[in-house]
Amino acid sequence: MTVERQTAGERQTPGRYGRYEARDPMVVRSVRALSGAVAAGTVVLACVAVGAAFVGTREGFPGPGSTTVAAHVVAAVVAVAAQWWTDRRFGAQALLGSLVVFVSLGTLVWTQWWG
Repeated sequence: MTVERQTAGERQTPGRYGRYEARDPMVVRSVRALSGAVAAGTVVLACVAVGAAFVGTREGFPGPGSTTVAAHVVAAVVAVAAQWWTDRRFGAQALLGSLVVFVSLGTLVWTQWWG
């Protein structure tokens, strides 16, 4: 088993198969964690939209339309897929994936909640 030397100021953690991998800076880890919470919130919003459509149809009152429900489901799928991708990347790639999560929620809120 080979262990690489740690450079000054760089903390390393054991990765898969005993190798040491450099950890992301605190900013990247924080943004990744925040985008994970945002992705989870997007899934909750999608569940609320689907539930409101179901209850509205069942009880005979107007609920969100099919376009709104579809937009919520698509945004949730995009956010979860982007977060899954983000959790497996480091550095700038992780930040880019987090940006996709934020943009998907921003687009959903802008078009379906403020529109």
